[in-house]
Amino acid sequence: MPESASDSSGDLLRRMRGGDEQAFVALYREHQGSVFRFALHMSGSVDVAEEVTQEVFMALIRDAKQYDPNRGSLAAYLVGMARKMVFRALELKADLPQTEPEDDAVDLIADNQDIAADLAWSERLEILRKAVLSLPPNYREVIVLCDLDEMDYAEAAGVLGCAVGTIRSRLHRARALLAEKMRAGDGRESTRCPA
Repeated sequence: MPESASDSSGDLLRRMRGGDEQAFVALYREHQGSVFRFALHMSGSVDVAEEVTQEVFMALIRDAKQYDPNRGSLAAYLVGMARKMVFRALELKADLPQTEPEDDAVDLIADNQDIAADLAWSERLEILRKAVLSLPPNYREVIVLCDLDEMDYAEAAGVLGCAVGTIRSRLHRARALLAEKMRAGDGRESTRCPA
Protein backbone atom coordinates (compact mmCIF):
# COMPACT_ATOMS: atom_id res chain seq x y z
CA MET A 1 0.00 0.00 0.00
CA PRO A 2 1.46 3.42 -0.90
CA GLU A 3 2.52 5.54 2.00
CA SER A 4 0.10 8.32 1.11
CA ALA A 5 -2.86 5.91 1.40
CA SER A 6 -1.46 4.59 4.68
CA ASP A 7 -0.93 8.12 5.98
CA SER A 8 -4.43 9.00 4.86
CA SER A 9 -5.87 6.03 6.77
CA GLY A 10 -3.80 6.93 9.83
CA ASP A 11 -5.01 10.52 9.75
CA LEU A 12 -8.62 9.41 9.26
CA LEU A 13 -8.30 6.96 12.14
CA ARG A 14 -6.94 9.67 14.45
CA ARG A 15 -9.80 11.98 13.48
CA MET A 16 -12.32 9.15 13.96
CA ARG A 17 -10.96 8.50 17.46
CA GLY A 18 -11.56 12.18 18.15
CA GLY A 19 -15.24 11.82 17.21
CA ASP A 20 -15.14 12.94 13.56
CA GLU A 21 -18.02 11.07 11.93
CA GLN A 22 -16.92 12.04 8.41
CA ALA A 23 -13.52 10.45 9.04
CA PHE A 24 -15.24 7.18 9.91
CA VAL A 25 -17.37 7.39 6.75
CA ALA A 26 -14.21 7.95 4.67
CA LEU A 27 -12.45 5.00 6.35
CA TYR A 28 -15.50 2.84 5.75
CA ARG A 29 -15.65 3.78 2.08
CA GLU A 30 -11.93 3.13 1.66
CA HIS A 31 -11.84 -0.32 3.31
CA GLN A 32 -15.36 -1.75 3.21
CA GLY A 33 -14.96 -3.33 -0.22
CA SER A 34 -11.87 -5.36 0.62
CA VAL A 35 -13.33 -6.54 3.97
CA PHE A 36 -16.59 -7.56 2.29
CA ARG A 37 -14.83 -9.37 -0.60
CA PHE A 38 -12.59 -11.28 1.79
CA ALA A 39 -15.55 -12.37 3.93
CA LEU A 40 -17.58 -13.31 0.84
CA HIS A 41 -14.79 -15.39 -0.68
CA MET A 42 -14.07 -17.12 2.61
CA SER A 43 -17.69 -17.87 3.52
CA GLY A 44 -19.47 -18.13 0.18
CA SER A 45 -22.37 -16.25 1.73
CA VAL A 46 -23.44 -12.67 1.05
CA ASP A 47 -25.28 -12.64 4.39
CA VAL A 48 -22.17 -13.69 6.32
CA ALA A 49 -20.03 -11.19 4.41
CA GLU A 50 -22.43 -8.33 5.18
CA GLU A 51 -22.62 -9.30 8.85
CA VAL A 52 -18.85 -9.64 9.19
CA THR A 53 -18.24 -6.30 7.43
CA GLN A 54 -20.64 -4.58 9.82
CA GLU A 55 -19.02 -6.25 12.84
CA VAL A 56 -15.51 -5.29 11.72
CA PHE A 57 -16.38 -1.60 11.48
CA MET A 58 -18.36 -1.63 14.72
CA ALA A 59 -15.29 -3.15 16.41
CA LEU A 60 -13.14 -0.43 14.85
CA ILE A 61 -15.41 2.23 16.36
CA ARG A 62 -15.36 0.57 19.79
CA ASP A 63 -11.69 -0.38 19.93
CA ALA A 64 -9.83 1.88 17.49
CA LYS A 65 -6.91 2.06 19.92
CA GLN A 66 -6.30 -1.69 19.44
CA TYR A 67 -4.82 -0.95 16.01
CA ASP A 68 -1.02 -0.61 16.10
CA PRO A 69 0.40 0.92 12.89
CA ASN A 70 3.82 -0.57 13.72
CA ARG A 71 2.39 -4.07 13.21
CA GLY A 72 0.97 -3.46 9.73
CA SER A 73 -1.45 -1.48 7.61
CA LEU A 74 -4.98 -0.66 8.67
CA ALA A 75 -6.24 -2.68 5.68
CA ALA A 76 -4.40 -5.78 6.94
CA TYR A 77 -5.70 -5.19 10.47
CA LEU A 78 -9.30 -4.97 9.25
CA VAL A 79 -9.01 -8.10 7.08
CA GLY A 80 -7.41 -9.88 10.05
CA MET A 81 -10.44 -9.01 12.17
CA ALA A 82 -12.72 -10.17 9.35
CA ARG A 83 -10.84 -13.47 9.20
CA LYS A 84 -11.56 -14.23 12.86
CA MET A 85 -15.19 -13.18 12.52
CA VAL A 86 -15.73 -15.31 9.40
CA PHE A 87 -14.42 -18.40 11.17
CA ARG A 88 -16.66 -17.67 14.16
CA ALA A 89 -19.68 -17.19 11.88
CA LEU A 90 -18.93 -20.42 10.02
CA GLU A 91 -18.61 -22.32 13.28
CA LEU A 92 -22.02 -21.02 14.31
CA LYS A 93 -23.51 -21.95 10.95
CA ALA A 94 -22.92 -25.67 10.68
CA ASP A 95 -24.27 -25.62 7.16
CA LEU A 96 -21.78 -23.72 4.99
CA PRO A 97 -23.84 -22.47 2.05
CA GLN A 98 -23.17 -24.42 -1.12
CA THR A 99 -26.14 -22.94 -2.96
CA GLU A 100 -26.24 -20.96 -6.14
CA PRO A 101 -24.82 -17.44 -5.83
CA GLU A 102 -27.31 -14.61 -5.59
CA ASP A 103 -27.98 -12.84 -8.88
CA ASP A 104 -26.46 -9.62 -7.53
CA ALA A 105 -23.32 -11.37 -6.28
CA VAL A 106 -22.04 -12.38 -9.72
CA ASP A 107 -22.31 -9.91 -12.59
CA LEU A 108 -21.24 -11.81 -15.69
CA ILE A 109 -20.50 -10.95 -19.29
CA ALA A 110 -23.01 -8.49 -20.69
CA ASP A 111 -23.65 -6.63 -23.95
CA ASN A 112 -24.10 -8.46 -27.24
CA GLN A 113 -21.73 -11.40 -26.77
CA ASP A 114 -22.61 -14.90 -27.77
CA ILE A 115 -25.02 -16.57 -25.32
CA ALA A 116 -23.10 -19.83 -25.49
CA ALA A 117 -19.89 -18.03 -24.47
CA ASP A 118 -21.74 -16.36 -21.59
CA LEU A 119 -23.03 -19.71 -20.40
CA ALA A 120 -19.59 -21.32 -20.61
CA TRP A 121 -18.05 -18.41 -18.68
CA SER A 122 -20.79 -18.61 -16.06
CA GLU A 123 -20.23 -22.33 -15.62
CA ARG A 124 -16.44 -21.85 -15.27
CA LEU A 125 -16.99 -19.09 -12.70
CA GLU A 126 -19.31 -21.34 -10.70
CA ILE A 127 -16.76 -24.17 -10.83
CA LEU A 128 -14.09 -21.75 -9.58
CA ARG A 129 -16.33 -20.44 -6.79
CA LYS A 130 -17.10 -23.97 -5.61
CA ALA A 131 -13.44 -25.01 -5.91
CA VAL A 132 -12.29 -22.06 -3.77
CA LEU A 133 -14.96 -22.78 -1.15
CA SER A 134 -13.95 -26.44 -1.01
CA LEU A 135 -10.30 -25.68 -0.18
CA PRO A 136 -9.23 -26.16 3.44
CA PRO A 137 -9.42 -22.78 5.25
CA ASN A 138 -5.65 -22.23 5.48
CA TYR A 139 -5.34 -22.62 1.70
CA ARG A 140 -8.57 -20.76 0.92
CA GLU A 141 -7.45 -17.68 2.85
CA VAL A 142 -4.10 -17.36 1.01
CA ILE A 143 -5.89 -17.69 -2.35
CA VAL A 144 -8.40 -15.04 -1.30
CA LEU A 145 -5.79 -12.66 0.12
CA CYS A 146 -3.04 -13.02 -2.50
CA ASP A 147 -4.86 -13.94 -5.70
CA LEU A 148 -8.34 -12.46 -5.36
CA ASP A 149 -7.61 -9.42 -3.15
CA GLU A 150 -4.10 -8.99 -4.65
CA MET A 151 -2.46 -8.53 -1.25
CA ASP A 152 1.34 -8.87 -1.22
CA TYR A 153 2.96 -11.77 0.64
CA ALA A 154 4.23 -9.65 3.54
CA GLU A 155 0.82 -8.10 4.17
CA ALA A 156 -0.90 -11.49 3.93
CA ALA A 157 1.66 -12.89 6.39
CA GLY A 158 0.76 -10.05 8.78
CA VAL A 159 -2.96 -10.79 8.47
CA LEU A 160 -2.49 -14.52 9.05
CA GLY A 161 0.23 -14.17 11.68
CA CYS A 162 2.78 -16.38 9.94
CA ALA A 163 6.03 -16.09 8.00
CA VAL A 164 6.23 -14.95 4.38
CA GLY A 165 7.71 -18.36 3.51
CA THR A 166 4.60 -20.02 4.94
CA ILE A 167 2.43 -17.81 2.72
CA ARG A 168 4.47 -18.80 -0.34
CA SER A 169 4.30 -22.48 0.55
CA ARG A 170 0.56 -22.45 1.25
CA LEU A 171 -0.12 -20.44 -1.89
CA HIS A 172 1.84 -22.88 -4.04
CA ARG A 173 -0.07 -25.84 -2.57
CA ALA A 174 -3.40 -23.98 -2.72
CA ARG A 175 -2.95 -23.14 -6.39
CA ALA A 176 -2.12 -26.77 -7.16
CA LEU A 177 -5.22 -27.96 -5.25
CA LEU A 178 -7.35 -25.34 -6.97
CA ALA A 179 -6.10 -26.36 -10.42
CA GLU A 180 -6.84 -29.99 -9.60
CA LYS A 181 -10.36 -29.12 -8.42
CA MET A 182 -10.95 -27.00 -11.53
CA ARG A 183 -9.91 -29.89 -13.79
CA ALA A 184 -12.22 -32.22 -11.86
CA GLY A 185 -15.05 -29.68 -12.03
CA ASP A 186 -14.58 -29.39 -15.79
CA GLY A 187 -14.87 -33.14 -16.10
CA ARG A 188 -11.24 -33.41 -17.20
CA GLU A 189 -9.10 -36.11 -15.65
CA SER A 190 -6.37 -35.01 -13.30
CA THR A 191 -2.91 -35.47 -14.80
CA ARG A 192 -1.45 -35.87 -11.33
CA CYS A 193 0.00 -39.26 -10.48
CA PRO A 194 -1.50 -40.95 -7.42
CA ALA A 195 0.77 -40.69 -4.38
